[in-house]
Amino acid sequence: MRNRSTTMPGKMTHTDTDHVGGLTETRRKVFELVIKAGQPVGAYRLLEAMQDKGTRVMPPTVYRALNFLQGKGLVHRIESLNAFVACTQHEHEHEGQFLICSDCGKTEELADESVADMLRDKAQAHGFVLQQQTIELRGLCKDCASE
Repeated sequence: MRNRSTTMPGKMTHTDTDHVGGLTETRRKVFELVIKAGQPVGAYRLLEAMQDKGTRVMPPTVYRALNFLQGKGLVHRIESLNAFVACTQHEHEHEGQFLICSDCGKTEELADESVADMLRDKAQAHGFVLQQQTIELRGLCKDCASE
């Protein structure tokens, strides 16, 4: 697998998160590292990056920060990779769909509400109480498919 990257339609800045209550310095640092990674990144890589910058933190601190950021819609968890990516559409609540390249690992976020609504309706029709929707589609990105 080659280098991983995340398609991010715009760089997020500190001001993008000024409206987020409870964003402590540690949470902000974790969020900045997720953004800077530009690819799905695991908690232990974030922990190492924070320690490399001289910040002493323990794994539960990073996991709590990631849980907080996920709860605020600032990051998504890519279940199959056990990793996190910055939300590219954090200005509004949505269910995420992700295209993940099996070759290079490029991850692109989609937020197609019609897909989310259709699945929510189907679940409800079966009497299923949906708590979370994360769809991960694996295949080849345009670049890898053309090689």
